[in-house]
Amino acid sequence: MTAAMVENDRTSEGRPWDYLLQTWRELDVPEGWRAEIDEGQILLVPPPHAHHNGIAAKVQRRLYRNLPDELEIYQTLGVHVAPLDRLYVPDLVIMPSELIDAADSETSDPMDAADALLIVEVTSKGNARDDRTKKYRAYARAGVPMYLLIDRFDTRGAMATLFTEPNEDGTYKHSDPVPFGKPLALPEPFGTTLLTDEFPV
Repeated sequence: MTAAMVENDRTSEGRPWDYLLQTWRELDVPEGWRAEIDEGQILLVPPPHAHHNGIAAKVQRRLYRNLPDELEIYQTLGVHVAPLDRLYVPDLVIMPSELIDAADSETSDPMDAADALLIVEVTSKGNARDDRTKKYRAYARAGVPMYLLIDRFDTRGAMATLFTEPNEDGTYKHSDPVPFGKPLALPEPFGTTLLTDEFPV
């Protein structure tokens, strides 16, 4: 991630979050980059490596096999973690399509992370720690029922971990870690198995 662009001591109508969100809406982000709000700052995230995108594409293809019609997979969707006033743009977000259809077409406001059924993050070398810690805690606090972390840089070796049953304290009750090469089952409503041996390391 790059250095922070906006500090939270600049406010608009009193609330730092309101100012940051308005600034985020107005940013002209270079193609392929993502802007996120974390700990009172707007950060620019550079385009990921081709292997990163390849893993996300394989996960998306597998999810589509049994995906219920009322759900959709989104690749560049901003999600607001309301309890922490953070805004992330995960690699994949699965949520009811009716919520997207009902969103205001005149703004680019983020969706509520609490409405996601599954969020997928694929680590990059520069942000792996954030995906393992900050985003793990944030998605749990938001009540995201399933968080899939695909971590090519885990010290134990490349791992895919499905976290389920979020707690308000920012943890998940259950985790199912598998090393690349072993299958990882995703429960309903997805009802599919990820073949991690297909993931590039």
